[in-house]
Amino acid sequence: MIIVADTSPLNYLILLGQQDLLLTMYGSLIVPRAVLIEMQHAAAPMAVQRWAANPPSWVSIRSPKQIDDTLPDALGAGEREAISLALELHADVLLIDEWAGRNEAETRSIPAAGTLAVLLNAAVQGAVNLPSSIEALKKAGFRLSHNVERL
Repeated sequence: MIIVADTSPLNYLILLGQQDLLLTMYGSLIVPRAVLIEMQHAAAPMAVQRWAANPPSWVSIRSPKQIDDTLPDALGAGEREAISLALELHADVLLIDEWAGRNEAETRSIPAAGTLAVLLNAAVQGAVNLPSSIEALKKAGFRLSHNVERL
């Protein structure tokens, strides 16, 4: 299975201490170099910076051979690389939270899933408690849609 990750899902899973769910669920992960750079930014949480400075062995760092030049300039460098790499590798899933990036991925037929999907799948497998994980996400600054809040 080929899984490419954008910045946001990694950030939130690290902040929740649940980054190893990615290993459990997918076995390996591909992170674009631009995503790793974003995670090491001085404004990133210290736990995220530490993880990005020394990613686990099940994480491969790669850059796309070419950035899809039809992607809007409004997307960040990490999103542009993640979408381009997922397209290049024919990824099974692109982990991405931002709506603009998800929409661009889906218009290119790249299956996209966000942080909530990872946690939901983990909850189905009995690996996490979904309500407490959602509360922790909210405390970490994750914004939920009103539809999800009502569930």
